[in-house]
Amino acid sequence: MIGFGQNVNIPDANFKAYLVGETLINTNGDTEIQVSEASVFGGTLNVNNQSISDLTGIEAFTALIALSCDSNQLTALDITQNTALINLSCNDNDLNTLDITQNTALTQLQCYGNSISSLDVSQNTALTELACWENELTSLDVSQNTALTQFLCHYNQLTSLDVSQNTALTLIKCDYNQLTSLDLSNNTALTLIRCGYNQLTSLDVRNGNNTLLDTNFICSGNPNLSCINVDDSTWSTSNWTDIDPQHYFSTNCSTTNINEQTTNKELLEVTDLLARKTKQTNQPLLYFYDDGTVEKRIVIE
Repeated sequence: MIGFGQNVNIPDANFKAYLVGETLINTNGDTEIQVSEASVFGGTLNVNNQSISDLTGIEAFTALIALSCDSNQLTALDITQNTALINLSCNDNDLNTLDITQNTALTQLQCYGNSISSLDVSQNTALTELACWENELTSLDVSQNTALTQFLCHYNQLTSLDVSQNTALTLIKCDYNQLTSLDLSNNTALTLIRCGYNQLTSLDVRNGNNTLLDTNFICSGNPNLSCINVDDSTWSTSNWTDIDPQHYFSTNCSTTNINEQTTNKELLEVTDLLARKTKQTNQPLLYFYDDGTVEKRIVIE
């Protein structure tokens, strides 16, 4: 594969048929792809839904900047020679592993819907989007990915997640994992948080910009969590309603827990979600106490 005029070895008939049919790649119009044709192609290769089981031959496309091979039958993918790749999408295949340590130019990686059990993104410092949801990841280190703005790792088996270095994040979806704690206090640009259906006992979202989230805060499905650290408990209680019945908001959960154990709280007022005073049951109600805590309750009668 190193001589001029040599043909690229492409054993998968569907992959070869696609390449041969692309005039921007098969520039001489024959029935083969020469190394000279593959090596100069610096565009995007989209082979989604082509019933491909083997992408052998992709290594000859050393100038390729984007590869999309979603919804095929791939069990392996070797892109170690495709060092110019900026965008990789290999969703909905049968991949168990994915080596992207040589693809340091990547800014977007989408590999969801596979069976990947480990993923090393430590060399991919240019990543702005990482979508690795619906895999079998038990751990994931994103401490080197400081440019990340979108991080989607839901439907995995993660037990811990440190995003303290990812200060550019605007969106995080880490629901349906096994997380026990989550600290988002350094992530001041967040506009969406989904952390439901974990095993959280501690959650800190005191990032100084909770209002950027508007109503885009989803935390239901965490039965072991009670107090959630926020910027403003009154504002959060009024705007964030996708929570469990036992969840409540505080600016300092550790202090709140101590106060609850040592003092009796005095109820100041009860309002509906629009801050109108009421005691009518069968609807969500907000209970305001003299220690600054606010509880959301639903009383059914």
